[in-house]
Amino acid sequence: MMDIPELGELTEVDLRRVWRHEAQDFTPWLAENLQRLSVAVGMALELIETEKAVENFAADILARDVRGGSLVLIENQLEKTDHAHLGQVLTYLAGLDAKAVIWISPFFQEPHLSAIRWLNDHTSDEFAFFAVRLKAVRIGDSPIAPVFEVLARPSEWERDMRRAGRADAHSDTRLRFWTFYCERHPAAVEDGLKPNRHWNTWFQVNEDIWVTLSISVEFASVFVRGSWGARKFSAVERLEPHLNEIRKCLSNVEIYENHREGWVFGETNRNFSYLNEEQWPQICDWLEERRQRYAEFIRDMLKENRKKGGGQNIR
Repeated sequence: MMDIPELGELTEVDLRRVWRHEAQDFTPWLAENLQRLSVAVGMALELIETEKAVENFAADILARDVRGGSLVLIENQLEKTDHAHLGQVLTYLAGLDAKAVIWISPFFQEPHLSAIRWLNDHTSDEFAFFAVRLKAVRIGDSPIAPVFEVLARPSEWERDMRRAGRADAHSDTRLRFWTFYCERHPAAVEDGLKPNRHWNTWFQVNEDIWVTLSISVEFASVFVRGSWGARKFSAVERLEPHLNEIRKCLSNVEIYENHREGWVFGETNRNFSYLNEEQWPQICDWLEERRQRYAEFIRDMLKENRKKGGGQNIR
């Protein structure tokens, strides 16, 4: 019989021994350690802001799911759940235009857990609600370890995450592509573009308008959009009065009439696949030329209209 090593006993630690204050200690820690929560819920979470103002309240953490670009609201508690926090979650959801909610607490009362399940069953598929139990554990005198246990999630989430995992098999290739892009076009780096493992990267023209570059196994595209959350339609508000001018001056652009996700206009090249490395120079040059052209055109157009005093949305 083989020798069995001495086994320790896993014990739970009072959360207040780790984080004394929810807002001052736990929220800042979680904001810096979102990868731990990402693993538990199956998202790739990227921090946008902590204590995000929503009317007279402040949401604990606003993040982005970098795989799809949608906003994720994270609400924290170091005590058991209550009706007040459930109401805040719904208020923040509406005010921030988030697509997913992650509610964290060491103890979920059954009515609140039932509410999360009800929301997953009765809202459209684009929304996702998570109830996550927070624990702190250790073995003997080992360092204390946080544990995120998902108690409720959308019923199709596991299958969708497996599908996303298969689709994400080429994340290293995307990282190499965006690294190649930045090396080939240093001006993009100066404007804030950074290598990443995702389908998209963003470039901010001004406080309201962004240019998104996107790659796919079937095409490459560039489109102009607004910010996120409550400012999702910020670019639409600024640019909609000038759509005729955009059509006239920018050839081949597609105007998104329904402004899906705050998109205004863009362009797609279906002759490109980022999996074909021989095409990388062409793809990068095509995207960069349009990124710079779109940004320059938008800045010049808004500047000219501001001089003329035209349009309430021009600042």
